[in-house]
Amino acid sequence: MAVRYALEELADRAPGRTLEVRVPPYGAVQCVEGPRHTRGTPPNVIEMDARTWLDLATGRSDWATVLDSGTVHASGQRATLADLLPVFPG
Repeated sequence: MAVRYALEELADRAPGRTLEVRVPPYGAVQCVEGPRHTRGTPPNVIEMDARTWLDLATGRSDWATVLDSGTVHASGQRATLADLLPVFPG
């Protein structure tokens, strides 16, 4: 439930359909303004496990650290959450 709520909050804060953030098997959202994706695999995708997502969403981890550690898989020119995290600061 926490994973889905944090994903929904991210989508509310950064509306759009340019980037897909996936946290299998709990959920996925499309967010960030820009070119819209309509068919097949989105060109900008970020995927991670639930613990990593919750750590990012709450500020326990930062984007650069998890990206360097390999716990996040990001593909595409716009596949970054650096400016959108944490979702729940403090």
